[in-house]
Amino acid sequence: MTLPEGKVLVLFDGYCYLCSWVVQRVLKADKTGIFLFAPINSKTGEFWKKKLKIRTQMDSVILVEANGYFLRSEAALRIAGRLGGFCWLLHIIRVLPLGWRDKLYDWVARNRFRWFGRRETCFLPENGEQHRFL
Repeated sequence: MTLPEGKVLVLFDGYCYLCSWVVQRVLKADKTGIFLFAPINSKTGEFWKKKLKIRTQMDSVILVEANGYFLRSEAALRIAGRLGGFCWLLHIIRVLPLGWRDKLYDWVARNRFRWFGRRETCFLPENGEQHRFL
């Protein structure tokens, strides 16, 4: 399995309300249709984790690009950067050292279910966006 030319893949936790909400925002903001999505624990997600040699228990968004992959805060900032517009302002966070950004990311990731809840079923797209999910 390879990525289609010019596309990037976002692997996310489909049971997390926060993660699902972010995916919905990215779908709305992605006017060029560059982003494809897959739940991190789906067959597609498992394939990419194995291919990229990423440990199976990954509490992070994973951004897969043609030239490699990115985790945690770097993945989130690269997604925001590709969206442009208001989302691009998140790049201000890059002034923080990667270790600090990832500690903040990990803190939110550890608490996301407590703060935002856990879905009973995996997030599924609506409104004709199914073709963007692998």
